[in-house]
Amino acid sequence: MSFTSSPLTGSKPERYAQLAQQARALLHGERDRIANAANLSALVYHALPDLNWVGFYFFDGTELVVGPFQGLPACVRIPLDKGVCGAAARTRQTQRVEDVNAFPGHVACDSASRSELVVPLYAGETLIGVFDLDSPQLARFDADDQRGLEAIAAAWLEALQ
Repeated sequence: MSFTSSPLTGSKPERYAQLAQQARALLHGERDRIANAANLSALVYHALPDLNWVGFYFFDGTELVVGPFQGLPACVRIPLDKGVCGAAARTRQTQRVEDVNAFPGHVACDSASRSELVVPLYAGETLIGVFDLDSPQLARFDADDQRGLEAIAAAWLEALQ
């Protein structure tokens, strides 16, 4: 199967709606979480500007372990009590951090990262992992980004069912 993404146009919410539609088309009919995480990471990394890392960390029952991603090599394991990823997994709430250096316990996997957005991935009460995006720009992510990326993460979760 060949997949072609289209350039995103319009307002930021419109661009995210288009990206979510592309994500659903990319994931359609595939239930493997690794394959879908790999393709979704690539789609988002190449579609959105000013990102230096996009990927998944999966919960192994103890901590978060790096999964498919786009960007520089990453930290392999993140405890649930550390960093932005751990906070998202622990609190079940998306973490949108304007300045990672001001975040207590931030885990610096790439020193170029300045802001971060992490969406927790839960199937009911079960922690699957997190969807993590980093940017070299301070305050790269706003409420529109958060809503759009939460919708894309939801599409990934729906594809598992």
